[in-house]
Amino acid sequence: MNRFLGSTIATLIAASLIPSMATADEAAVRKMMDGKVGKIERVVKSQIAGIWEISADGQVFYADDAGKYILFGSLIEGKSGKNLTNERLFSMLPLEAAVKQVRGNGKQTLVTFEDPNCGYCKKLAKDLQNVKNVTIYTFLYPVLGDDSVEKSKAIWCAADKAKAWNDWMLNGKPTPAAAEKCDLAGLEKSTETGQKMRINGTPAIFFGNGERAGGYIPLPELEKRMAAVLATAGN
Repeated sequence: MNRFLGSTIATLIAASLIPSMATADEAAVRKMMDGKVGKIERVVKSQIAGIWEISADGQVFYADDAGKYILFGSLIEGKSGKNLTNERLFSMLPLEAAVKQVRGNGKQTLVTFEDPNCGYCKKLAKDLQNVKNVTIYTFLYPVLGDDSVEKSKAIWCAADKAKAWNDWMLNGKPTPAAAEKCDLAGLEKSTETGQKMRINGTPAIFFGNGERAGGYIPLPELEKRMAAVLATAGN
């Protein structure tokens, strides 16, 4: 572990064990953090006494009651090994702005950010045809140029978004151009989310526990990691 990060975590934990004469509330924490981070979206008490979890501009960080320390990093639950920060980031994803596909019982969850002109995304799309019992949320993330933007608009505006996506990614069948009156708010939200999550390339993959992987993952490894998430979901 990075010595600075380890020292900061130790300081925060130590501070949380010292009784506070005046415990801060949400409003006080928001005021203390104002101007120190991006646009604050959410402030809640973390699992550690005296430490607050703050969501801002698509990121999660932590601060003490006095606003003296700010920690960027992952909060891990010791007993289960769960990455609570990743889980929180995952829960913040606006899934209504993604193209949704359900296979079988849909028990497993996979979230991807993909560009319609990305070669590795097309390879991933073909691989995912072989994955059973999964719900796939695909955020259209056109980062490879104007043509990617136009293709994403057409897919988002299609009557059946999932079919339009698969027609193009699997078979190279183009979707008719988007209608002028099509509501692109969902596509804009998808792009904004990718930028907030600091996604710089496609595909980007998120597993059901919030674990993130940048780049294409071969099918055997993908299924292995999905199975591991499913096995620990009840812990």
